[in-house]
Amino acid sequence: MDYTKLGSTGMDVSRICLGCMSFGIPERGNHPWTLDPEASRPLIRQALEAGITFFDTANVYSDGTSEEIVGRALREFADRDQIVLATKVHGRMRPGPNGAGLSRKAILAELDASLRRLGVDYVDLYQIHRWDDRTPISETMAALHETVVAGKVRYLGASSMYAWQFAKAQHVAERNGWTRFVSMQNHYNLLYREEEREMLPLCADLGVGAIPWSPLARGRLTRDWDAGSARSETDEFGKTLYLDSDRVIVERVAEVAAERSVPRAQVALAWVLRNPVVSAPIVGVTKASHLDDAVAALQLELTADEVDRLESGYQPHPIAGFR
Repeated sequence: MDYTKLGSTGMDVSRICLGCMSFGIPERGNHPWTLDPEASRPLIRQALEAGITFFDTANVYSDGTSEEIVGRALREFADRDQIVLATKVHGRMRPGPNGAGLSRKAILAELDASLRRLGVDYVDLYQIHRWDDRTPISETMAALHETVVAGKVRYLGASSMYAWQFAKAQHVAERNGWTRFVSMQNHYNLLYREEEREMLPLCADLGVGAIPWSPLARGRLTRDWDAGSARSETDEFGKTLYLDSDRVIVERVAEVAAERSVPRAQVALAWVLRNPVVSAPIVGVTKASHLDDAVAALQLELTADEVDRLESGYQPHPIAGFR
């Protein structure tokens, strides 16, 4: 396993982050394809044995059961001080006007609930899952700063939003002497490169580490275009992210992978990892082979010709993944 600093912080993270949305009670929430505790634990242990120290979950994943499963497994298998544990806040967790969003009330309540489910005193990275149009960003940043001062959070991160929104949030924090975001969890892969226009250059300028979600495009980059999966059959959000024109890139990934005699996932991840702004792509797994491919991608260096072939078929996309 390789390790790097998260953005301009002094904290080391594994170059592969294990995304934990695939762990959860299938009957809870809207992800029927998730793995229950018994099926999740061997994969979490395998990740640790491979040297992965960076784990990302969220309060909304399977109605909080992802946090419960991950927390229990890490307490049993890992040394807390060696783990970088990340979770997120924003989505609806309960009915009522304050059951979602980024108000001070919601943030402080949801952080305490996440800590209880995870079974820890603090999280290393606390992220806003999306932008909240209904709450002033000054209130959000003040509340997040309070969580750091209280010792419940070590670093702050953000997720998909417009670059101007991220710049505004950082400016508000800096102007008031509050804690700024150190990471951006954005939607970025070979099929969706709109982040290269503004967000990734902004992150480079600010010293923010990118930790992209869906680096394999919901698995589309790992299989033939017309092939499906248990997840894709029920993933309504995922159906909004990609275009029919993306087929050509999927085919080129298959060609390069065949020429290299490696799985397609390794090629797609190697392309994401070569971007210097990317600290660690967030990789979700449901099989041991998924983890093996993610780790192996660290050793795959694409040639300039291969990169050109993979990128040249890209067509501009409408903004996707912010909601």
